[in-house]
Amino acid sequence: MPPLRILLVDDSLTFLESATRFLAIDARLEIVGRVLSGEDALEQMPQLCPDLVLMDLAMPGMNGLEATRQIKAKESAPYVVVLTLSDGSEYRTAVEAVGADGFITKSEICTALLPLIHSLFA
Repeated sequence: MPPLRILLVDDSLTFLESATRFLAIDARLEIVGRVLSGEDALEQMPQLCPDLVLMDLAMPGMNGLEATRQIKAKESAPYVVVLTLSDGSEYRTAVEAVGADGFITKSEICTALLPLIHSLFA
């Protein structure tokens, strides 16, 4: 089975680098792109054809909610998992309302992200 193609979307280069290193431990995952905004994610989607988008919630310009809504409105949309520092129920509700397939706080990434990814593609 080919690796799962992942697009990382976050306005922090430090986070993008850390997430890339973390995900590299799983040979079933391939980072096909890293972008700094929701606008860049939408622009890169047709060329990158990701299976999964890991989307930051709070970004300048187009935030993760709007970017997720637009991605999920497309035919054959990839899975989208929102990653955020915020863990309020209002964020979870908003993320669910735009069609995201998962929600993980950045503090849970090391324990919850890989199991969620593998459950989505099981």
